[in-house]
Formats: sequence, structure tokens, C-alpha cells
Amino acid sequence: MKYLLWPLLWPLSKLFGSVSQKRRKQYQSGDRVSYRAPVPVVVVGNITAGGNGKTPVVIWLVEELQKLGFTPGVVSRGYGAKAPNYPLLVEENTSTKHCGDEPKLIFKRTGAPVAVSPVRSEAVKALLPFGVDIIITDDGLQHYALQRDVEIVVVDGNRRFGNKSLIPLGPLRETTDRLDEVDIVITNGGTAHKGEASMKLIPGDAINLNTKQQLATAQLEQLVAMAGIGHPPRFFATLEQLQANLVETQGFADHKDFEPSELEALAQKGENLIMTEKDAVKCADYAKDNWWYLPVTAQFEAQDKQRILNKIIEVKEKYGSPSA
Repeated sequence: MKYLLWPLLWPLSKLFGSVSQKRRKQYQSGDRVSYRAPVPVVVVGNITAGGNGKTPVVIWLVEELQKLGFTPGVVSRGYGAKAPNYPLLVEENTSTKHCGDEPKLIFKRTGAPVAVSPVRSEAVKALLPFGVDIIITDDGLQHYALQRDVEIVVVDGNRRFGNKSLIPLGPLRETTDRLDEVDIVITNGGTAHKGEASMKLIPGDAINLNTKQQLATAQLEQLVAMAGIGHPPRFFATLEQLQANLVETQGFADHKDFEPSELEALAQKGENLIMTEKDAVKCADYAKDNWWYLPVTAQFEAQDKQRILNKIIEVKEKYGSPSA
């Protein structure tokens, strides 16, 4: 179908590239105002549309920086949600309808201060009173209104860049030349290219949404698997690698706000329902006793881990103490 639409998509793709490039140059030249935070800003983003594994990287970064004695805070756009007001500080009882699934997941996993706003500079300012000394942005590589000190791009190691065309002809938000300008390229799965940091997502045991019981995925009978993420097949492939007893798989749109009835109907196709941790934060209030989620944790080779952290520490040393 895309080949038939090529005469229409190609000029739209060129227009998208021209507009986005012009916009970036305006921020770089100062023709558009950008915000410089009083603490280091680390962007974890991508150059393609869709999920590449950014959120596990953000969680990993926050946890590693916490171990080193830093106080990182996280800002996010809050895709798929609408808050009554912005900036929104994520708390334990904040609805994912207001903050989004990824910010809530990051907050629950790390305990770090998380703020959501379409204007990321406003989210940054909301975090400063909490004494944060490093800001991690979940996505936002193309949000040039916020100046950054470190740029980290996450690449899907299996899909890479598709046909290497810009939206809407292809998956790219920016051309692959942009990778030459960023500080770190992380390859999630597949084979990392020269200079890229190789990352694996390591699954833990399945966790029951209600009882918090933990079991090896292979012990769960008649599993119905669902995923409302950027690339659901990645989740299903992980379950197969864990020798899960899958009877049904169902992918949904990324950030989908589920109706309890549709998940209850889906769960009836087997004995147990399993989902991603990102989906689980949206279902906690109405989960059944046979609903489970599979947590994953980012893992790096020792040299890549140190390279990433050293880059951030190097920048942090130039800032000194944060100012509110």
C-alpha cells in the first residue's frame, strides 16, 4: 500500500524534513527561545517513531545515578494522557489518565521525582524545589526548546531505521546523520554497530497485579498475552523465549487507555492474562487475581555502562550544586 502512496508520501516526507530542520536551526541560532536549566539535562530519545526501549533506559539511568549519590528527577511529555493542569507532579495516587503510563511506571520503579508537561521546561522548573541535581527527560530529543547537556539515542537493534525515510514515508523523525551528533547510541537487542552501546532487556519473574506473588513465566498455564506498547511483537517474543504457555496474543496501540471490560473479555480466552509493566500501571485499580505483568530491566556490558555514566558525571562536575 505504501508503494502505491509513494507519490503522495514522498513530498510530505520532504516537507516534514524541511520544516523540522528549519525549526531546529532556529533554536540553535537563538531565533527561537530555549530554556537552560541550572542542572544538567540528559535526553533519552530516538530518531524513529514508535517504542525503542527508552523508558527502561531512563529507569536504569535513574537507579544508577541514585546509587552514586545523585538526586535525579525525570520529566516527560505524558503521551496519551491529559492532566487538569500543568506541570503535573506524579504521586502514588496520580491517575495514568492524567500523567501517562510511562511517567507513572518510572515513578513507581525509582521513587524519583517525576513531572509531566507538554512544555518540558515547565516540568523541569517544577522539579527544582525537590533538590534534583540531574534532569533525565523521557523522550524529547526533538524538543529543542529545552537545552540539553547529554543526548542519548535508543535504537531498536532488530528494526533499526526501516527504509531510512522521514515521516510519513518512513519511520524517521530525523535523518540518520543525527546520530553522528549525539553523545551515546544505545542498541536495544539485535547487533550493536561499531561505537554503539549494546543493551539487553532482562525479564524477571511474572508478578501478580493483586497479590504481588512472583512466579516463573513458564509456570503460568494457558497464558493470554497483551501489550499496549510501541512494538508489541517484542514482548510476545520475550514470552516465547521464556517458554511461556501462550494461547493468545493481542497487541494494542501504544499508550492505549484500556476499558476493564475489554481486558476481562480477553482474559477469558485463557487461564491467566499477562501484560507489560507499562500496561500494568493502568490496570491496577481493576485487576483480577489471574492478571500478571512481566518486569524487564536494562542491562549493559560493564564498559558501556561506565562510558554512559562517566559522560553524565563529567558534565555534572561542571555544574556544581543545583540552585532552585
